[in-house]
Amino acid sequence: MRRAKGNLASVKGRGFIVTLVALIAGCAIGPAYERPASELPAAWQGGPASGVSAPGDRWWTLYADPALDRLVEEALAHNQDLALAVARVDEARALARVADSLQWPSVDASFNRDRSRRSEVTSTPFPGAPVESNNYRAQLNVAYEVDLWGRLKSVSNAARANLLATVAARETVRIALATEVVRGYYTLISLDAQIAATERALSLRSNGLELQRVRAKAGLINDLSLRQLEAEVAAAQSQLPALAANRTAQELALSVLAGRSPRAITEAGVERRAEQGEPQPPVIPEGLPSDLLLRRPDIVQAEQQLIAANARIAEARASLFPRILLTGFLGSESAALGNLFSGPAAIWSLAFGLAQPIFQGGRLFAEIEAVEAREKQAVASYQKTLQEAFREVRQGLSTQLRAREVYDSETNRATALTEALRLARLRYQQGLLSQLEIIDAERNLLQAELNRADALRAQRAAVADVVKALGGGWQGLEATPVAQQKPQ
Repeated sequence: MRRAKGNLASVKGRGFIVTLVALIAGCAIGPAYERPASELPAAWQGGPASGVSAPGDRWWTLYADPALDRLVEEALAHNQDLALAVARVDEARALARVADSLQWPSVDASFNRDRSRRSEVTSTPFPGAPVESNNYRAQLNVAYEVDLWGRLKSVSNAARANLLATVAARETVRIALATEVVRGYYTLISLDAQIAATERALSLRSNGLELQRVRAKAGLINDLSLRQLEAEVAAAQSQLPALAANRTAQELALSVLAGRSPRAITEAGVERRAEQGEPQPPVIPEGLPSDLLLRRPDIVQAEQQLIAANARIAEARASLFPRILLTGFLGSESAALGNLFSGPAAIWSLAFGLAQPIFQGGRLFAEIEAVEAREKQAVASYQKTLQEAFREVRQGLSTQLRAREVYDSETNRATALTEALRLARLRYQQGLLSQLEIIDAERNLLQAELNRADALRAQRAAVADVVKALGGGWQGLEATPVAQQKPQ
């Protein structure tokens, strides 16, 4: 009977211990991560009825411009902002390894040798004890923290999430860099076209001015008409320096984006092809669900930062519970080096340590509140990033469509003004129009050509902005977010 009661008490005792451990562990576990709920649109809206898909990582090849391809590749290989982002990834990867190492035992070896002499005046000598002595000690030290509450695991999870966030930040820089190169490249081509149009107009006006000067000497036109013609030529000449200065500034900006040396920046130009005058077809995310935007690097970065903040809560909560540390060493100690590794010289030690916070003045609870507040900030940042991403896509799809319409309108205008100038010259030859009316027609045509070149630049830039808003090229990708992918 006593034995039965003892067994029953033993079972109850073990059950109590198991229950207690489970309750403590349950309190120590941090909140499980869940992606914040967001109401996403079912499909893209506001885009063109037809278009093309961006081709994978090298999405800029949709422009079919070899010179642009080479410039973008040069920038991706040598740009310093991208190099900085890559170095940050390397740092985060190393810190993640540091965090992982905390879950493993630490082992180190030590060797000490000391020589000492005791006082013959103050000390009581033992019979035969030498005044001077040596001591040699070699040992292997081991320390290990038992991660009972998952604190070290949470530290590792947070570091891993920070690494993925840094990788996403690098991809954001890469996409932004390629976009800036594309925009700058076509701005440079647009400036070339505007300078060429201005020079053609200036050449025609200068030739006309020489003819009118001859006519003025012959008394066929008055000085007022001649001065007005000279003013028109000077107006065309005044446009060239500003356009040339903008072109030089754009070339230098592209050289910096390409990561060129200071010497190359000042001496070398930017290779580019002549203006072809053909706009790019609009880009549309055809056949892709809207939630594929969750793979956009800045959204991935915001989510990984949220995951890291969530892991920090578990780390902070685990600080409330005991920390168990196991330590020990194995070695030898001897007064003579020759006997150091003999059997009698062996030494060893095993130790168990338990540390439980009792009173910290509210510091630990304040730290938990702080990390919980940081998680709330990360949630707000994630939602804000998501909102901005969908706004940029919606705006980009609409902007590229309107930019194409503006380009078509400016092209029609330039075509009409070209024909109007031809007819005006015929009427001038017939004596039905004055030279000033010809100048007006030339001025209108020049402005239309300048506007058309800028509209073409804006249309090409709008296409690049859509690809950037969508997180780069997507051709061949499946509709799965990459927030959980392993860093490369």
